[in-house]
Amino acid sequence: MKTTILTDIEGTTSSISFVKDVLFPYARRELPRFVREHGHELEVRHWLDVVATEHGAICDDAVIAETLQGWIDQDRKHTALKALQGMIWKAGYCSRDFTAHMYPDVAPQLRAWHEAGHRLAVYSSGSVPAQKLLFGNSDTGDLSALFSAWFDTEVGHKRDADSYRLIADALHRSPADILFLSDVVAELDAARDAGMRTVLLDRHEDYPEPRTGDDTHGHMRVESFAEIIP
Repeated sequence: MKTTILTDIEGTTSSISFVKDVLFPYARRELPRFVREHGHELEVRHWLDVVATEHGAICDDAVIAETLQGWIDQDRKHTALKALQGMIWKAGYCSRDFTAHMYPDVAPQLRAWHEAGHRLAVYSSGSVPAQKLLFGNSDTGDLSALFSAWFDTEVGHKRDADSYRLIADALHRSPADILFLSDVVAELDAARDAGMRTVLLDRHEDYPEPRTGDDTHGHMRVESFAEIIP
């Protein structure tokens, strides 16, 4: 049976700096304009009202936008913020204000694994819509069709072994038949505890000091997708 490959995004397929230095600042900058121009739309209004209610029924959209900008500064993982960021990023991708960074070894290997019959899935802290936007608008083209399943923190925290058990159940696979790729050792620990195989991505651009020896916690360490054998 072919291996199911489950991959993280930030620091694994794409640079941490793309999210930190491109996506988050873009959403922060565009939030006030986006709220002004789209605040009347049903889906946008729903999420703005969620924020307003949580903060004592704020009635001023400008204050809501400022609150959301503060959450971005705090790197807060709130459902309303993720939803609104996703809408803003979609507009940014569509207008080609940016494309999503992919490490050069990623797209060729994803395509090769897909052609070889390995099932590909994503598990990231970013929302599923944001994941699909990222892979659908990468700087190497649309990669979204290569993936058959998408998971975010709605399934659970990425450092909780139960999250990986739930993902295995959703994929109808034994954890032992799933290979999880991530740059975060604690996430790999949780996946291994759930019974998955693991690979640590140690990208020089994201981690100038190589993580070797005890720092790998016993996970296979690679610097490129090309080194991974499913």
